[in-house]
Amino acid sequence: MAKTDDLILFAQVVEHGSFSKVAELNSLTNSVVSKRIARLEEDLGVQLLFRTTRKLTVSEAGKVLYQGAKNVKQATMEALDAVSGYGEKVSGHVKMSVPTISGDLVLADAVAEFCTLHPGITVDMSLDNRFVDLIEDGFDLVIRTGYLEDSSLIARHLLDSQWVICAAPSYITRNGRPERPQDLIRHNCLQYAYQMTGASEWEFIGEQGNYMLHVSGSFSTDNAGALRKAALGGYGIAYVPRCLVYHDIMGGQLIDLFPEQVGKRLGIYAVYPYTRQPSQKIKLLIEHIRKRYMEISHYFCH
Repeated sequence: MAKTDDLILFAQVVEHGSFSKVAELNSLTNSVVSKRIARLEEDLGVQLLFRTTRKLTVSEAGKVLYQGAKNVKQATMEALDAVSGYGEKVSGHVKMSVPTISGDLVLADAVAEFCTLHPGITVDMSLDNRFVDLIEDGFDLVIRTGYLEDSSLIARHLLDSQWVICAAPSYITRNGRPERPQDLIRHNCLQYAYQMTGASEWEFIGEQGNYMLHVSGSFSTDNAGALRKAALGGYGIAYVPRCLVYHDIMGGQLIDLFPEQVGKRLGIYAVYPYTRQPSQKIKLLIEHIRKRYMEISHYFCH
């Protein structure tokens, strides 16, 4: 019969991808970790890991066992937490990834504030627009804009992010104002190459449902700040999340060209790996972030 502590050790090896890291975490030697995993494989009669000098690969049987083993690990940690006063004082480290716009706008401040409110917490926050792999890259929490497909993750919807099409008054003075979406085909459209989505496919609300319009232009970038600067400079028409240019539109530096017709609206989610119960620190951090988003929800949607 497999021992619970061997299952927990196996879950750690999968998560860290290294015997030596797990040995260090548990104050064990590499050989002890290796022997205990070998014992687990012997008890179950299957190979769980393929080991080479460079890499650990999890077998199909190992992947199945990991789903259960991580729940054992989580349940054990929760049981220990429950009797150690963890509920009153949260502590520990959180590794998280957030989109660049939200990071600049609200999350950098919100997360730093959370660390101040909970002195036992440390957070490593990466600002990155790519879809990071939570399990592979070892993230505890990711704020993600877009769609969620991976069923091994849990997502909590925070709010929706509406996109806008905007241009500087100087661009409109020189090139005229597009009166309907189809007019954009004749304009210089600045493109936001975001997460490999179609930067030149702009989405509109139509009578028969949403439709895409293919645009073109002289400048595209994967950096939201650079796109905003190009739009403010009067170099073209930009298609961006409303929150990025909220103050520019309110101040008249940019004009919202089709306020009721843009169809792109993406959910912003707090995403974390599937466990029976997220840790108290993750629950508190998500709630703190949600409240801060709500305070400026008008930046994101009309």
